[in-house]
Amino acid sequence: MDLRIQNAVVANLRTRPDAVQAGPFVLGLDHGTDSPHINYATPLPGAAITSDDVADLVTAFGGRPPRLEYVTSCAPDLEKLLLDAGFAVEARNEYLVCTPSSLATPPVPDGFRVFAPVTDDDLTGMIAAQNQAFGGPASATPDDVARYRRNQDHGAVQITAQAADGRYAGGGTSTAPSDGVSEVAGIAVGEPFRRAGLGGAITAAITSRLFAAGVDLAWLEASGEDSWRVYERVGYRAAGKRLYIAKY
Repeated sequence: MDLRIQNAVVANLRTRPDAVQAGPFVLGLDHGTDSPHINYATPLPGAAITSDDVADLVTAFGGRPPRLEYVTSCAPDLEKLLLDAGFAVEARNEYLVCTPSSLATPPVPDGFRVFAPVTDDDLTGMIAAQNQAFGGPASATPDDVARYRRNQDHGAVQITAQAADGRYAGGGTSTAPSDGVSEVAGIAVGEPFRRAGLGGAITAAITSRLFAAGVDLAWLEASGEDSWRVYERVGYRAAGKRLYIAKY
């Protein structure tokens, strides 16, 4: 399980427009954004890694803060090398997985529609709602829309929710499937629309579309107990551990 997830992370980072490989690391870079949650690296599973490799990794980021996300069991000795090089742990997360047999699809709450965005207006509204839900500005740039379009072209699933009055209530995405695996990410619901079941409906809609497209393993990470419960109700279960670590 861990190996499948880590291989999928590697494959996803390779789809970034400015991705590079530095020794045993793949850097998923996108020069169109400064977001550290988009620009990060991950190790090739099972690769031998030295302190020199870590130094080369830092250089390869080209002045950006070097940051990694990875399944810990696939590079068990890497954390010490990174800490010795001045990195600091951001978070230790458990990831959850869902299969076609475990998926439970809740109804869409009354007064909302949940759908795949097609127009630029839909994408702009969805991204703005996600940004605001995560504490950022309620806006989306043309680069943001282009990024979502590019991900669509690679096979990513994107779902947004819209209230009856036309307001975009939230959304979520997936990574492009790789070897039957895809990550569900960015599940966000705006403050006025929470506690209605939208998070579960969005998550289930993305996951079901992934399975319909041939994916047999969907995975995600929960940001807290509330989201953990939402994902469990949809059919996700804890399966492994991941590390976020960076040098700022």
